Amino acid sequence: MSTETSFWKNKRVCVTGGAGFLGSFVTEKLAARGVADIFIPTIEEYNLVELDSIRKMLDTSQPDIIIHLAAQVGGIGANREHPAEFFYSNLMMGVQLIHEAWQRGISKFVALGTICAYPKFTPVPFLEEHIWDGYPEETNAPYGLAKKMLLVQSQAYRQQYGYNSIFLLPVNLYGPRDNFNPSSSHVIPALIKKCLEAKTNGVDAIEVWGDGSPTREFLYVEDAAEGILLATEKYNSSDPVNLGSGMEISIKDLVELIARLTGFEGKLVWDPSKPNGQPRRRLDVSRAEREFGFKAQVGFEEGLKRTIEWYKTRMETKR
Repeated sequence: MSTETSFWKNKRVCVTGGAGFLGSFVTEKLAARGVADIFIPTIEEYNLVELDSIRKMLDTSQPDIIIHLAAQVGGIGANREHPAEFFYSNLMMGVQLIHEAWQRGISKFVALGTICAYPKFTPVPFLEEHIWDGYPEETNAPYGLAKKMLLVQSQAYRQQYGYNSIFLLPVNLYGPRDNFNPSSSHVIPALIKKCLEAKTNGVDAIEVWGDGSPTREFLYVEDAAEGILLATEKYNSSDPVNLGSGMEISIKDLVELIARLTGFEGKLVWDPSKPNGQPRRRLDVSRAEREFGFKAQVGFEEGLKRTIEWYKTRMETKR
């Protein structure tokens, strides 16, 4: 029996956000590891911002491990429009859930943070030690800070109660099943949708926010799911851990790459009146490899091709 399989033997696992983009891959990988008892709370039945709902979910699922992926998220536009909601929802979900998990003696809690928790001008590559060295980029600071409070809580509960919770900091994710809703999507699905629709409709130009100068790092969703499960199996410390690919690409190069891969040959019109967001993002990913053997496997162009193909298939089935 492999280490992975023996770790999960007879474990009941609750995956909040398990029906979502990242969660769907995490639950598939859990099933592949032989986990038979996976509880996925739906938002229709459990509003995890409310304490009564959290208690009801835990009474029903009786988990040994909680992997907390549920979050209210979005791109720059959504963060600017809903800062209070993003702060309150993400804070209340996480803080109350960790507290209840500790009170009930749930053996392990896996909390997901966000790269948005890092200071706006973090030296590149971002080391986990830099997370407290300044205020996050303004457009997504409420979301980033709400998530960062789970790190404070994880460390405090370990210090006072010896509670085993861990805190992971994933970079921007992308891949099949991503959110392509233009009002809340992140940059990659938004650009894929724009390029493919422009091509289909014979539009010869697309508008892109900002000036193209910021850089970003991206992690393919299946890699992220694997990293989360490796950390669950092997990592038992409240020191934060970056989950990323270690690559860096400018938004300008990203847009040009997506245009090429989608076959869009029109003009790219930049709108510098729109915010750029954080100037640079690239994680130091050495701690994850050192502590639990995680290293991203899917190359960026290959991951983009898979994502584009998935979305094209989805567009065709809708016709």
